[in-house]
Amino acid sequence: MTTRLDATRASYDTVAADYAKLFSGEVAQPLEIAMLAEFAKRVRAGGGGPVGDLGCGPGRMTIHLEGLGLDAFGIDLSPGMIEVARAAYPHLRFSVGTMADLDLADGSLAGALVWSSTVHIPVEELAPLFAEFRRVLAPGGHLLIGFKAGAEQILLEHAYGHDVDLDVYSFRPDRVAELLAEAGLPEAVRLVREAEMTEYGLERTAQGFLLARRPEDS
Repeated sequence: MTTRLDATRASYDTVAADYAKLFSGEVAQPLEIAMLAEFAKRVRAGGGGPVGDLGCGPGRMTIHLEGLGLDAFGIDLSPGMIEVARAAYPHLRFSVGTMADLDLADGSLAGALVWSSTVHIPVEELAPLFAEFRRVLAPGGHLLIGFKAGAEQILLEHAYGHDVDLDVYSFRPDRVAELLAEAGLPEAVRLVREAEMTEYGLERTAQGFLLARRPEDS
């Protein structure tokens, strides 16, 4: 039986090359780039260390993190996406894996970036996912999560020039912050940007970004 995880993996394997071509320009809007810079500054100020780009896709955010002075590596569900990332950035580390069960030691990350990687995960599955993020973050480690801000679910059947089978979810920022806090990752900074025209077209929903931190004494 095909699961939603299988369908998501297969969809991204199908679109990997065209997705990478489409999103080959700027990695984010200016306010989001500022959030990424703040995330990197906080990781460096804490002494640095490995930073996981969780749900890295073709690696465009991973290379951006490296440019911000971080020891970044990528993990993605889709072997097709990892193949594209490795070809584009052979000096960086990329591996296939799932965010819900990371092949990483407890407390091994100084930072974790989750950039639009929860978009195919229903809200009821976020709590265990956030607990997994806390597990792999070192005390004092930082998490930056970006997501669609709202309260809707749509079925995406065609994207990036291909037929796909993807559930797409948006989340209320207050709910994301609440779930992060319950997982032991209290919110430090929040940005919510209304939907706007980007170089890739008109966004359907607002975009939310939360910077959280695992406390030192946890």
